Amino acid sequence: MTIYNFSAGPAVLPKPVLEKAQAELLDYQGSGMSVLEMSHRSKEFDKIIKDAESLLRELMGIPDNYRVLFLQGGASLQFTMIPLNLAKGRKAYYLVGGSWGKKAYTEAVKLSKTIPFEPILLASTEDTVYDHIPEFDAKDIDPDAAYVHLTTNNTIEGTSVYNLPDTNGVPIVADMSSNILAVRYNVEDFGMIYAGAQKNIGPAGVVVAIIREDLLNDEPALSAMLDYRIQADAGSLYNTPPAYSIYIAKMVFEWVKEMGGVDEMEKINREKSGLLYDFIEQSDFYTSPVKNPKDRSVANVPFVTPSKELDAKFVAEATPLGFKNIKGHRSVGGMRASLYNAFPRQGVLDLIDFMKKFEAENS
Repeated sequence: MTIYNFSAGPAVLPKPVLEKAQAELLDYQGSGMSVLEMSHRSKEFDKIIKDAESLLRELMGIPDNYRVLFLQGGASLQFTMIPLNLAKGRKAYYLVGGSWGKKAYTEAVKLSKTIPFEPILLASTEDTVYDHIPEFDAKDIDPDAAYVHLTTNNTIEGTSVYNLPDTNGVPIVADMSSNILAVRYNVEDFGMIYAGAQKNIGPAGVVVAIIREDLLNDEPALSAMLDYRIQADAGSLYNTPPAYSIYIAKMVFEWVKEMGGVDEMEKINREKSGLLYDFIEQSDFYTSPVKNPKDRSVANVPFVTPSKELDAKFVAEATPLGFKNIKGHRSVGGMRASLYNAFPRQGVLDLIDFMKKFEAENS
């Protein structure tokens, strides 16, 4: 039986990457050591981390005046690090189009109790359960603010920001955790991009941070571990980094390059998600909770049946057939198909076949 992993994260990884990691597990390229036990100061790991950065720069078109960091703590730690390093004594705006954006804003509010800065909720669609991307007037933004924070893809709710909003000249800081390398963005349109690895980059344990050099903090942060300037100057080696996760990420970057790069990945992802959206659109049984088709995520496709009871039955019948982790997030219910870069097109076709059968038996 073929297993299709629809998990939103940790998520499916490219099979060739896993096979190569398996082959090199005991002996990395004749070193006699596994990457799991290798010194992060060794010449072997030095090449791994430098190759990872070089590949990511090539894939995303990252300009020379941006620093690339491989950090720990996942994207959630960035919710604190960003205002701590970038916003002291200034305003910081938050566009909240989903649960993760709200978490980022909530952490900023918490931090503002001890660090002097002003987090401002720019716009939110929480009152409609984040069924669309919020809009705002750029004139409402103080041009002297530190940044405008947004989430480019809302994993739980299935919405995305593809066309960046006017922010009155204020740098955009973007949580790109769930659609980095899946769709093309122009890095120069952002002051900072960050992404947890466990969706399109590799296993959990590392976060990629891409920061424009002029935004690096001049004043020391609360802790060296939370200080972008220190981390950048140390080349992500201030302390022992999540070495194995960076090694897998490097191989994923190689795989994306072999697949044709980010533009080709976007083409594949739009085709995959389009198949599922088209089927949902023509069905009288399934519906998408996303209000505006232009906001639909190519990475995460939530859908529901006519009732919660049928949703539960769908998940119960789909799981033993190999459609794993198809259940929607507990906060919204229903189902969710996460179609990241490594998810196969055939998995979408097989899911649609099951959906047709389930509809015929239960409508």
